[in-house]
Amino acid sequence: MKIAIASDHAGFNYKRAIASALRAQGHEVVDFGTHAAESVDYPDFIRPAAAAVARGECERGIVLGGSGNGEAIAANRYRGVRCALCWNVESARLARAHNDANMISLGERMLTEETALQIVATWLATPFEAGRHVARLQKLDLPT
Repeated sequence: MKIAIASDHAGFNYKRAIASALRAQGHEVVDFGTHAAESVDYPDFIRPAAAAVARGECERGIVLGGSGNGEAIAANRYRGVRCALCWNVESARLARAHNDANMISLGERMLTEETALQIVATWLATPFEAGRHVARLQKLDLPT
């Protein structure tokens, strides 16, 4: 699977660990940065990753920051992106099963690295249940 990944400085360490784990599992990882721990503005890195998912250039995306909140907000500005802020394995499972989340956001200051890796694994392995959830998702992209 081709997966976009991006972070600000506060999510940089987990971004590297997750990208490494994904590559070891055979996934193609497109790293949109940041590439250092110095302070940066998260939209500069999150927006290109989300745009790649929205355009279909990457099948899924993972964004990281200190809390993950700003990163999820930035990613969800793109039509067709469904970025879920995940804080445990169950939130990741439901994000895929019920919301067909094609991106997730993680907060490095909120989770252990082990939990972050478990969240990613669960999110990648969980299929979308479809059914009653399809009509709800279609309502997300209605014109305002």
